[in-house]
Parts: sequence; structure tokens; C-alpha cells
Amino acid sequence: MKFSRGLLSWVLILAMLILLFLFLNSSPRGTPIDSWQKFKALLVEPDRDDHGNVVLDAVGEVALVPTGKIKDNLVTVENSRLTATVAAGSQAGLTTEDKETLVTLKINSQIHDWYFTQLDTMGVDIQDKTGTSIWLQLLGPLIPFLLIIVIIWFFIARSMRSAGAGPGGMLGSFGKSRHRLSSKDTVDITFNDVAGVDEAKEEVGEIVAFLKDPARFQRLGGRIPRGVLLVGPPGCGKTLLAKAIAGEADVPFFSISGSDFVEMFVGVGASRVRDLFKQAKENSPCIIFLDEIDAVGRRRGGGFTTGGHDEREQTLNAILVEMDGFEAHEQIIVIAATNRADVLDPALTRPGRFDRQVDVSLPDLAGRKEILEVHAKKIKLGADVDLERVARGTPMFSGADLAALINEAAILGTMAAHDAVDMSDLEEARDKIRFGRARKSRKIEEQERVATAYHEAGHAVVQVMLDDADPVHKVTIIPRGQAMGATFSLPEKDRYGFGRKYLLATMRVLCGGRIAEQKKTSDVSSGAAMDIQMATQYARHMILEWGMSDRLGFVNYAGADTREVLIPEKEYSEETARIIDEEIQRMIREAYGDAERMIKEGWDKVAAVAEALLKYETLQGDDVARLMRGERMDKPTVAELLSKEAARPAAKVEPEKPAADPGDEAAGGILPSPA
Repeated sequence: MKFSRGLLSWVLILAMLILLFLFLNSSPRGTPIDSWQKFKALLVEPDRDDHGNVVLDAVGEVALVPTGKIKDNLVTVENSRLTATVAAGSQAGLTTEDKETLVTLKINSQIHDWYFTQLDTMGVDIQDKTGTSIWLQLLGPLIPFLLIIVIIWFFIARSMRSAGAGPGGMLGSFGKSRHRLSSKDTVDITFNDVAGVDEAKEEVGEIVAFLKDPARFQRLGGRIPRGVLLVGPPGCGKTLLAKAIAGEADVPFFSISGSDFVEMFVGVGASRVRDLFKQAKENSPCIIFLDEIDAVGRRRGGGFTTGGHDEREQTLNAILVEMDGFEAHEQIIVIAATNRADVLDPALTRPGRFDRQVDVSLPDLAGRKEILEVHAKKIKLGADVDLERVARGTPMFSGADLAALINEAAILGTMAAHDAVDMSDLEEARDKIRFGRARKSRKIEEQERVATAYHEAGHAVVQVMLDDADPVHKVTIIPRGQAMGATFSLPEKDRYGFGRKYLLATMRVLCGGRIAEQKKTSDVSSGAAMDIQMATQYARHMILEWGMSDRLGFVNYAGADTREVLIPEKEYSEETARIIDEEIQRMIREAYGDAERMIKEGWDKVAAVAEALLKYETLQGDDVARLMRGERMDKPTVAELLSKEAARPAAKVEPEKPAADPGDEAAGGILPSPA
């Protein structure tokens, strides 16, 4: 592995400084003695009697005794010198009162034995170091430090070798890419599992065909796009489409999220980008998938960043350089996914980098039906299931919402002990995903229950009376989520734009609930908060963005997207702002007045629907239509169904009644889903 020059240089310099420091500190220091007689005088002195006379030994020589100046009476004999430590306060002229001093005497290494004999006769302790090498003496104190340097070197080398293996590479792994490598053998998702986005499948299918047979495209001189940007709302299948590409293309598939590039250390994101593209070039042809690229690809210089060289912008610059440096023969295709294409840097979306933007939008009616069919293969469906009706009742549902709907229906069918998932399970799952779980156990006072029934009846009656509004699908006063009741619509078609007639009709439907509730209870409640909010939003969009006001005309007053700035833009005068407020109030006031007139004219219909809701709690669209025609409801109530179901086991005990009554069978068929 190639080490960084900077790292290696600093390690070598540090090692040399440590060696020099230890060498200088390990070399013996002290006061040199120039003669043996002076050194001997520090060790011993003549023995004297009480009168001060010199004492002789048995052979007539002067008797010697230790002077007490040498610490521990110890002398060390080395190869080329004698050393001893003069004790503090010995008055030897070589030390201070409180500090010891090392004294040395150079000797001839050939006459070690003579010195041993002399020292032995003096009665001092001898430490023999004559056999130790001078280099070993110098390097002895360095061994622990050298061992530490070797261990650090080992771990650095190991981290450099294993850095590409992921987060376990220690120091070097911070700059390595944390991608996941997939192939056709490890991914079981294909284009058959992706439904509702046929155009997107066709565009990415061209990429798969190019990777399988590049010569086919090069025959006419064409060049496959270097980058494909998948754009669409959350849950529409962008990541699923990328997985299908990995399952279809027989090439390596590198997938990584935009947030995986950014780390706590500055410069790590750019290093990971370079490492990712380096590995991709080594495995060409291949595909790189960057999920949620807006995490690092946001427009440079916008917002409130800490400066022009922050970590995110460095990562983006690295991506721009790597994508622009591709050669035609490298056969690397970058696929990115985001739901915020409006905030991406223009340099990222220009031709030559992300050449194509594939719109993965919300599915239409046919697309929703295809998606439901794909997910329904995994569960057991009942005979009464109509997936087209479910698709009609789920406008603006994404692919993820539809997958959750099928899964919730399977769970509901299992909890209800059904043999298969029936239509009631699917409708309950749809309502649960959109509005929340039904709270059948909530105890509601009768006054509030009556207000809710008339509120929902007002919505339903106005909606049926207006031709431009969506048909009524179901009305219920069973609390669901935060709502005390709900009126469900069943659009006849998908809308890709809103007409003025439809918007005005919808605003009148929203006003109908408050009007009917107020007329019945002579009071108003907070239950119309969401209706007021939606009506106001419709009116603001019609005036500010869609040019549906005669006074303001064909002008847009909404301004640019203000999600990226702290203070919203306001590019019109105070007089225009006043007119906008007047127009919003006028539209809502007209809608409220028309709805009030319709409620007053059809109050008997509102009362009939409300009383039926109080009795049955839930009405289907056909039931509402019959009540408005003046027909009566003759189906059993929820309480009657429950009491009849509770009485069925007692009836089976009678011997003359081997089978249940046909009426009971019919009632039992309705019981599982009274809502």
C-alpha cells in the first residue's frame, strides 16, 4: 500500500527526535576523575587509632576503611570506566549539600582484573558490567519506545490495507466509500415487480440494454446518458426502480445514500466520492445509485451555510468533478434519486452529468390498479374484491401507500378470522391509512354525537346536490384519527389539474358541514377547523397562483418557492394585498351563502341522512342517495346485529332447529364490517 508522504514523514521525524532525546539522556553524565589516586581517595582512607596514628595491617600495609562519601559503598566496573555516586552532603568538594553526583574514571579495558583486585581489597561492593555492549546499554532504555512505534506502524499499515472493507478499517476507513454492492444474483426484484411507472421503466430499460450490449448503441454513434436523475414524490418507487435495474442488469451495482458521504471530519465526503468512483472504474461497466442526492447536492451559495468551503459543498464538488471526468469507454452510469429536484445545484443537472430527468410521479387509476395487482399476489383475496374500485377510491396514493393498504387489509382479515381478504378489509385499510384507525370504543355524549351527524350530513347532501363535486362514497360518524366523523368521496377520474367549477363546488361542500351543524344545535364548534383551512387554501391558490379572480386577472402573486429562505417573498404592493384579502373573503362568503341556501332548501334531506347516521353510524353512497330520494332504510342497526349474533349460540341448542335461520345467515354476512 502507498503511504501518504505527509504521514510517513511525520512518523520518521518523530522517531528520530525520540531516538536523539533518549540517546542524549541515556549517555552517562557526571564529574570525571583524572587519576586513580583521587578516585581511590573518595572510596577509602587510612585507618587511624585513637591517637590519630596510621594503623598497619598484618603484612605491613596501611589499613584502609570506607570514607562514607560513596552511596551504598558501591562501585560499577564497566568496559572503559569506573563509576560511583557521591552521596549528598559528603563534603567531597564534588557535590552540594542536597544533591548526589556521579563520578567517573576512565580505565584501560585490558586490566579489568587489576581493578577488581584493588577494589576487593578496599572492602567496597562491586557491580560488574564489563561484558555488556555499549550499544546495548544505549538501546536498552529505547526498547519500550521502539516497541510503541512498531505497534503504531502496524495498525496504520493494517488500516490502510483494510480501509476498503468498510467501517472496520480503523483510521483509513473514514475516507473510504460505504457503498453496498449488489448484483443480479443478490437482488430478486425485476421490472415485473415495478408497476404504475411505465414511462420510467422504458427510460431505465434503455440503460440496461446499453450495459448488456454497448455495441448496439455505438453502431450509429450514439452515446448513452452518463447520469439519470429519478425525480418524484416520496413512496413512488424511485428506489424500487433502482433495485429492479440491479436485478435486470448483469453488472455490478453500487448503491449509497447521500448522507453516507458526510462524516464528522472535514474532507471525508469528497474522499469517499473519489473512492467510490475509483472502485466503479475498476469494475466497469457498472451502475452507481445515489439515493437522496439532495443531502449533498443542494445549490451552492444558497441558504445560511457556514461558508463556501463547508463539508457538503466539498462533497458536491467532488461529485461534479468525477462525473465530468468520465470517458466514453468507461461505461459507468450514475443513477440518482430525489424528491427535491428544485433545490439541486444547476451544475449537477446540466447535460453531460445528469443528462436525463425521469419523472416517477404518483400513479394514475390504471397504474394504481397494476400496483394493487402486484402486491395482491402475495395475499389471498376473496371473491368480492374489486381492485379497480379500490384504485378509484385511492386517488393521490403512492406505491408505498398502496403496498401498505394491501398489508393492512391482510392484517385486518387475519384479526377478523376471515378465510380471505374481502372488500370490507380493503376499504377499512384505506380509511385507516388516510384518516387513522376507527375509535369505536370512544364514548361520545349524545349532544356531540348529534352535532357530528348533522355536520357530516350537511357535507354529504351538498355534495350530492352539486354536479361538479365528486360522488359520495361513504359517510360515518365513527371517530377516526382526530376526526369525529368523515365523508368519503370516490372520484370518477384522476385529476391532473383543478377546474374552477370543481373548486367552487368543493368549497361549498366544505361549508355545508358547519351550516347544518349550526342550524340543528344553534351553536358552532371547532369541528369545522379542517374545513375552514381547506376552503381558505383553495381560495388562496385560485387567486394567487391560478388567476381565477376577475379583479386581479391573469397574474401570479405567489412568488417563488420560499422554502429555502427565511423571509417569504412578497412582490406586490399593499393595495394589491388588500385586494387579495377581499377576494379570498368574497369567494368564501359566496360559497358559504350558496351552501346555506342549499341546506335550507334541502333540510328534510339533511335531517333524514343525519337521523340515519345516528341509527346506523355508517352509510354507503347508495344509502345516502336513497334517503335523498325519500326512501326508508330497512337494514338492521349495529346494536341489532350484535344482539342477534349473541343470541345465535343459544338457538343452536334446540334439537328441532338443525340449521340456523336464513335471516341469521344474512345478518351474519353483514356483521364483520358494520362501518
